[in-house]
Amino acid sequence: MKHRGRHRRRRRGKALRATLAGTALALTAAATMISTSQATDADDPGALKPLTGAAETSPLRLSETRVPPKWLDRLSSEMGRPVGVGAVLDDTDGSLRDAESCTDEDRRGLPLEPAATRAYCWDGADVEGWRPGAVTTSGDADDDGHWGPDRVVLSAWSQGGTEADGTAAQDPAVTGAGAGQGLARVAFIDAGDPDDLRYTWAQLAVPVSGGQDYRGLVSPVTGMVWYQDKLLVTAGRGDGSALYVYDVDRVQRATVGGSTVGRVPGGWSAAGARYVLPAVAAYRTADAAAPQPGGISLDRSTAPDSLVAHEAVTEDHDGPTRLWRYAFDDGEARAGLLATDPLLKVDPAAAYETELTHVRSVLSHGSDWYLGRVTGTSDERGTLWRQDTEGARPTRCGADQTHRCWSGASASLSYWQETGEVWSQSGRMLFALPLTSVDGSLD
Repeated sequence: MKHRGRHRRRRRGKALRATLAGTALALTAAATMISTSQATDADDPGALKPLTGAAETSPLRLSETRVPPKWLDRLSSEMGRPVGVGAVLDDTDGSLRDAESCTDEDRRGLPLEPAATRAYCWDGADVEGWRPGAVTTSGDADDDGHWGPDRVVLSAWSQGGTEADGTAAQDPAVTGAGAGQGLARVAFIDAGDPDDLRYTWAQLAVPVSGGQDYRGLVSPVTGMVWYQDKLLVTAGRGDGSALYVYDVDRVQRATVGGSTVGRVPGGWSAAGARYVLPAVAAYRTADAAAPQPGGISLDRSTAPDSLVAHEAVTEDHDGPTRLWRYAFDDGEARAGLLATDPLLKVDPAAAYETELTHVRSVLSHGSDWYLGRVTGTSDERGTLWRQDTEGARPTRCGADQTHRCWSGASASLSYWQETGEVWSQSGRMLFALPLTSVDGSLD
């Protein structure tokens, strides 16, 4: 039985690789039809410009605030003992489909060059009315690629419309039973078997009223990083915070179904999810006009490890885009939190400016910064650039060597160091590809 199962998985793997290869060939052929004007729409942005002056870096400073422990203890006493990632993975809501079982329309979300080596799609009914957001993995959480015995991918989704700079379409102050449009949730995906990815939903929330209630997080979650036992997610500008911090060991079980969020008659609701994650901390900018993180990712090539970010900008923004990094605290007492000064202020460890506009995803590794850029409407392909302080190079594809090879709707890049893969999400497609293939596709 084990041998037959192994052979069956090998055949499925070969079929999936053939499907992905066929999709890539078809999409690449389609790319040859892109006009010359489209192929040259992105000028060379040149080198990154380091930002070193106080006037340039001080707006990037954050302030850390912690949710009082007694608030979290009160929630736990009311809702029941928190559970960990393993318990969530064991309580499955559904499964992702292999790329070979996905529709042609869904597969259009995959990049042309470099091509995905692993790809899956969501069931449309389960994500109807939800917009895909950022991706992070247990490869971020721990350098061995596992969280305990499990290999895990986290995928963020949000309800309702959002602006390009991450502003939610609905007032984020809404709490309890009134929460609806703009809510954010995360799928905990068991990635231990690459032929059978199963997931469970958890609602992201923020404790209120001294821990007697919680409200749903209202944010598109364009960036998300799981580092040690903490999950850091971006917040829309209207929320008042730049980043929220969650503890993956403090997942709470909802006790009542329904579309509301928070304390309701008879128990606790999480907008249909059976689990809820209450925030344990937040990072805020000095004022509403300060730059907000758009996409974020983890960089393990620095010492200490760091969180990198690109600036969240509006669609009509035509100026340079800022990039920066914050160092993580390397003390055990502050595992997963950013390094602060005695006043709990977080200063950037480095900052840069790129001439690229419409940046929607960021990854940093060594001296290289990988930047995903949108180049048109949501159904048009984007570009992927590698940039450093010496210059910039894009991926190219098609007979006319267009830059438009990347997935236009992709809004996240997450590097799984143990496997060498970059994970991302576009539309209903979740996919991975080696970082070496990105470098190999650069012009």
